[in-house]
Amino acid sequence: MPPGQRGRGRPRIYGVHRISLAKRAAHRQGWDFDEFELYGKRQVKQYKTFLATWRPAGGVIRVVIVREVDGWEVFFCTDPNASVADILGTVASRNTIEQDFHDVKEVEGAGQQQVRNLYANIGAYHLNLWAYCLVEWWAWDKPKRDICDRRDSPWDDANRRPSHADRRKALQRAGIREELSQAPGAASLPRKIWRLLKRLLAMGQ
Repeated sequence: MPPGQRGRGRPRIYGVHRISLAKRAAHRQGWDFDEFELYGKRQVKQYKTFLATWRPAGGVIRVVIVREVDGWEVFFCTDPNASVADILGTVASRNTIEQDFHDVKEVEGAGQQQVRNLYANIGAYHLNLWAYCLVEWWAWDKPKRDICDRRDSPWDDANRRPSHADRRKALQRAGIREELSQAPGAASLPRKIWRLLKRLLAMGQ
């Protein structure tokens, strides 16, 4: 065929340098073992990594296949020079981001405000984000026993770390206690009333 001319049919998206993802993934060679810092601890993973081409990404991508006990998982990165540790670490961090997004929506109520225009929605969402940050800041150095007590919940895991909802409720209880302690005549209340108030505050858990 003369230079500058092509044959029949649609032109190739990646020219003659297309990399087959299916062939690379199915090849029995290329597996390796390494230790990675994932979810707060060191873990040994069996993996395979290679380059492939993917049209939505606009070209070459880095693919990582991780073999697990119950199957395998596949991840990719649009930076072909990214390391396996960077890719797996970013995937592990994504769970934290999704948990934060869940807490902002479900605990702080982002998106539930009934406002009438775009700027009011933006302002309401910013307030939800600030509320989330302030709760986490308040509980940052608080011991676990001051934030939640799971002795009345035998079905729950006593060693589970406090959630954002636990921290928010602890802050609410602390605020109520502060208000009650500063109320006029609070010091003269009978002990029975104080015990009742403490039980009511404990029900807020």
